[in-house]
Order: sequence, then C-alpha cells, then structure tokens
Amino acid sequence: MKRIVDNFRKKLLDGEAVYGPFMKSGDPAFVETSGYAGFDFAILDMEHGPVSLETMQNNVRAAQITGMMPIIRVRDHSPESISQALDIGAGGVQIPQIRNAEDARCVIEAAKFQPLGDRGVCRFVRAANYSSMDRNEYFRQSNERIVVLQVEGQEAIENIDSILEVKNFDILFIGPYDLSQSLGVPGDITNSKVIRQMELVVRKAREHNVATGTFIDTIANYNLWKSSGLQYFSYSVDVGIYYEACRNILNEFKK
Repeated sequence: MKRIVDNFRKKLLDGEAVYGPFMKSGDPAFVETSGYAGFDFAILDMEHGPVSLETMQNNVRAAQITGMMPIIRVRDHSPESISQALDIGAGGVQIPQIRNAEDARCVIEAAKFQPLGDRGVCRFVRAANYSSMDRNEYFRQSNERIVVLQVEGQEAIENIDSILEVKNFDILFIGPYDLSQSLGVPGDITNSKVIRQMELVVRKAREHNVATGTFIDTIANYNLWKSSGLQYFSYSVDVGIYYEACRNILNEFKK
C-alpha cells in the first residue's frame, strides 16, 4: 500500500489530475475491474453504500491488487469509523459533512497517530500486516495515509478560510449535490449559485496550496471544471456506470 499511496500523492504534488468512481455495489469484482480499467482511485462508500466493514476489506484488497488507490468514505466523524477504515488497510479516508475548523481538526486527529493526532492504537490489524510489520514503520506509514475533507453545505463555505488553516489533510472535496440543496436548488449542480460557491472554494484552496476535488456524473460537468484547477475528480458511481452501459447497449440493439 505504501507504493500506491506514494504514487497517488506524487501525482497530486506534481499538479496532475486523478480520476476514480464512487463504489456502492459491495462487489470486489467491480473494484478490481475499475483498477484494471486504469482509474487512479476508487471511493469505497460507507456513508451511502450498504457495505459492511467485513466486506469492505475485500474491496480494499481488490483495489490494491491492481495498484488503484482505495479511499473509504466513512459513515460519520466518529473516531471509530475513521480508525476502522484505516485498520482494514485503506490508503485514505474521506470524511463527509465537514462544517468548520473544529470538525476538521477532530477528524484529522482521529486519522493520525502521535505526534500528528491521537488515533487509537492496535497493531493486530490488516494495515499492520496483522502485527508482523515493525511498529515504528506502521505508525510512520499510517500517518502518511491520505485524508480527504468533504465540504458540502453553506455553513462549510462560510467557514472555508478557517478550515483551510487546519494542517495535515491532503484534499478538500466539494460535494455539489448537498451544496445545491443547502443553497435552495436541490440537484441543480450547474446552477450559478452552486458554481459561484464552488469557484470560491477552489480559489481559496489554491491560495493555501490545497488540492481540491468534486463529484461529476457527466462529461459535460467534467468539461465545466477541467480547467479550474481541480485535481481529484470522482466520476459517477459503479452502479450508475453499469446502468448507463447496459442502457446504451440496448439502445444500440433497438436501432
């Protein structure tokens, strides 16, 4: 996993864009196939997906086999949710609904060992090769895991300056759908209100040298943002991608 994390971080530091889907199906075969297709990462979803922790560790393995970065979006801010995702070997965690700097500090503390945080210690986990890894090396590698903070509401936008002052996270992810709801235009992610707020966040993040990302579910949305400086593009969801592929095949048959 160290090589996968290092390669992913190098791309971000070099200013490259990275691409990956959200994954809700729970099937490691979908994850593995996405890696073979060439995606840089997959966001393995435990916030809106039905996947259990026991199943999720197999999804992490599937990503790792192909060299694709496995990032688990955890259910909530709790230290247990964050630690468990990292314990099963995730290359990074994405934490939803960050509203202010205190939220950001608390989740980063839960994701890092001392001296960067206060994550609970257990070496008898997959991330430590079930205790066979040297403990100091385990702590060092763990503190290099990717942390993605997800901002997705008007409160977060209002607090964006103080959130960006917080140290030891890697990516600021803008959730356009929840943001559209908080702005009174639910689902209309190309509304000018949403675009303006997202552009504000991207601009401020650039001033702090923080990589930014967002969710896109059409190529048109990607074209809207590809020249904006965003680097972390999450394209659609595995089940949606599969649905669209099936529909397009049937449409071809019916021509």
